[in-house]
Amino acid sequence: MKISILGCGWLGLPLAKRLLEEGHIVKGSTTDRDKLSKLTQEGITPYEIKIYVEGIQGDITSFLSDAELLIIDIPPGLRNDPDVNFIGRIGRLKDYIEKSGVSKVLFVSSTSVYEDEEIFPKYTEMDRANAESNASKQLISAEEHLRASESYKTTIVRFGGLFGPGRHPVTYLAGKIGIKNPDAPVNMIHQSDCIEIISKIIENEAWDEIFNAVYHEHSSKEAYYTQQAQERKITMPQFDKETPSKGKVVDSINLKEILGYSFKHDLFSPLEEA
Repeated sequence: MKISILGCGWLGLPLAKRLLEEGHIVKGSTTDRDKLSKLTQEGITPYEIKIYVEGIQGDITSFLSDAELLIIDIPPGLRNDPDVNFIGRIGRLKDYIEKSGVSKVLFVSSTSVYEDEEIFPKYTEMDRANAESNASKQLISAEEHLRASESYKTTIVRFGGLFGPGRHPVTYLAGKIGIKNPDAPVNMIHQSDCIEIISKIIENEAWDEIFNAVYHEHSSKEAYYTQQAQERKITMPQFDKETPSKGKVVDSINLKEILGYSFKHDLFSPLEEA
């Protein structure tokens, strides 16, 4: 299959390499010109593409041409700037997708589309995405905008907190104080499972679906990050235990029911894997 991956970053690049190994033909994009040679070295046809509300910088038409599947894995940037017009950027991209021959879209989303509450509600793919923050509403709108098209079928994958080689959230929390929601359940997933899941979706042609993708273990935020800090021998984070915790439990029912998928890692994967 000819596949274009918009966003060959921490997840997109190893995903592209995996898809090449499976025999697919892969185009990949980056916003960093210095990374183009890296993509070429890996056998990926490279493109420098930047998406703005006003327009797209780079040869997006060539990037999408001949592709049967487009994987969208671009950071919304909403965490750093909640006022970023992400839905506007997706709308601009959608215009080009509908003019291309792309028949399938896989959109990498997040479990942040589900609202955190003091009762720690449990969400499955059957539940409505109900988060109320501006950032989450934009992500929900982006999902809906892509799924509304009649030109292609869209599958949404909502990953939990990502960890894996060179990346773990506890490293950002080391030594910090007053961290909110210590009792909230964690919803996490390892990079390699993310890649396996996307590969499985393609293999099974599971289009026009929604998948939550997080591990079954849901330790409290305080217990998990304390254990992870101890294992890494870094400064322990300190939590705010005065304010009631808000959180949620995300369940990945469709991974098993539709894909028959079993996780390769778990919440407590060995240190060398994360």
